[in-house]
Amino acid sequence: MRRSRLALILIPLSIIILVVAGILAMRWVDSWFEEPQPQTIAQASLQSMREQSRLNVFAARYVAVVTSTQERLGGIVSAQKTTIMPGDVRYEVNLADLGQDDIRWDEGTSTLHVTLPPIEVSQPQIDINAIQEYSGGGILMRLTDAERALDQANREQAQRSLMEQARQPMPMRLARESAKRAVARSFALPLRAAGIEANVAVRFADEPQGGEREYMDYSRRIEDVLADPKDSQRQQQK
Repeated sequence: MRRSRLALILIPLSIIILVVAGILAMRWVDSWFEEPQPQTIAQASLQSMREQSRLNVFAARYVAVVTSTQERLGGIVSAQKTTIMPGDVRYEVNLADLGQDDIRWDEGTSTLHVTLPPIEVSQPQIDINAIQEYSGGGILMRLTDAERALDQANREQAQRSLMEQARQPMPMRLARESAKRAVARSFALPLRAAGIEANVAVRFADEPQGGEREYMDYSRRIEDVLADPKDSQRQQQK
């Protein structure tokens, strides 16, 4: 009788223990196969981008045309020199400046908001072989250091002119748009690969917050990215 009573107690107890253990095991297994969190993927993408340090987003060539004049003896003799100087400028984003506070996930709209540091414009890389020079007043340049002074003045003016051209609204806007697209894709593709349907909205720190004009969606389906570019062009033309 005692054995039977003990069996009646132990059997239900063992069943309960097995059920509880099974539930715990199921939860443990589910934790391995649970859906990836967008915040986790975004943080991994952020770390990867920061390791790239600098991102070249745009490049352009500009041409400066400057003229300098030297006068001596009260303007009796003079010399003039015109310099045509082309230079290449790069537009970059320092990804190392991206921090945790620059990434924000909006659960309600399934949107990842990214705030970028300002665009940095490199110093012009002068194409020395393409420089053209035109001068007048050879006597003054032969007898004095006027030519050296003219060259120095033209170089300084040309450098300023190239930088002024590079910072005009149009090239800066193109550089910003290119940076937004590149960064948005870098965050969007890992999210899409993980099966997360999300938008990526990118803006610069010096742009106003709020409003669709500042937060632009550049995300694309991974199927579209991997598709043949010719097929995409045909679909757009249709």
